[in-house]
Amino acid sequence: MMVGMAHDNEARDLTLTIGREELRVRGIYETLSIANDFLAGLLFLVGSILFFRESTMFVATWLFVLGSVLFVARPTIRLARRVHLGRVAPASAGETARDF
Repeated sequence: MMVGMAHDNEARDLTLTIGREELRVRGIYETLSIANDFLAGLLFLVGSILFFRESTMFVATWLFVLGSVLFVARPTIRLARRVHLGRVAPASAGETARDF
């Protein structure tokens, strides 16, 4: 027995209405979140490599600090996205399944 399926095996249509502005806002914040995560990871990677030499440890430490700031920026990006979507599409502002 399949849970959630109609007993008469009829296909059910699902209609989603998303405005162009909402899609644009979602795309901007998704791109910003990906770029932020990539840059944070890159800073940690370069910082880790530089940490092998004593002469570059100071720079490595600062790269770790900057990477940490970007990791803290991640929830700020998510919060800004929710606020912005709340203005553009109030009905979907509480959605969390696709938070970045």
